[in-house]
Amino acid sequence: MTRFGDGLRLAVGTLTAIPVPAPRRVDRGVAGVAMAFGLVAAVPLAAAAGLVVAAGGAIGLPAPAVAGLALGAVALGSRGLHLDGLADTADGLGASYDRAKALEVMRRGDSGPTGIATLVLVLLVQFGALTGAISDGHGVTAAVLAVLCGRCVLSLCCARHLPSARPEGLGATVGGSVPITVAALVFVLAAALATLAPGLPWWRGPLVVAVGYAAAALLLARCVRRLGGITGDVLGGCVEVAVAGALLAAA
Repeated sequence: MTRFGDGLRLAVGTLTAIPVPAPRRVDRGVAGVAMAFGLVAAVPLAAAAGLVVAAGGAIGLPAPAVAGLALGAVALGSRGLHLDGLADTADGLGASYDRAKALEVMRRGDSGPTGIATLVLVLLVQFGALTGAISDGHGVTAAVLAVLCGRCVLSLCCARHLPSARPEGLGATVGGSVPITVAALVFVLAAALATLAPGLPWWRGPLVVAVGYAAAALLLARCVRRLGGITGDVLGGCVEVAVAGALLAAA
């Protein structure tokens, strides 16, 4: 129970802006719990996105405005952490084929043209897809599913045998910390729960989850091949790409 409690606090404290007590200890076991329970930690973010969409529709706001507000609420609720990770990952991948140089670019924290362009394009995809889902009448479901799917993929990114690109940092703490069976169980559970998504055919929810996972897996494979493993930035990038993929499938 101690490991579970510490892992849940680590997940909520890392993935959201919700103030929680610091974990009493952080080891690979605790890190594995945190990444496996990203779905639970993301529930407040998903609820916020769904409430914004529902409220915007109730008062008659245009669909693009509602989509922008919902995405902004999620970004605010996660301190923009994953958006920053996406930009840094894109800069690293676009900087050089030299692994050390790419990691150094990612470590700097500022965003170059590649990172900014990637960030804008991914946000445009999220915005356009969510706008379409809102216009079709299932925007709340799309927003909630996409946010939850984006955090579920963290268990995939931290599955056993996936190394960290650096010997320090968040990637070193969580890299390879989730047993493969647990990562698979998270996917199956997410897909099973998605069959109950209101406003969608039973098969559409699992498709949303699968497309989100596929988008994240493509970026993850590229990063492991180029960088030698994962970093905290890579995790953030995978979250945002998964959200974009899930919203496209939902739209």
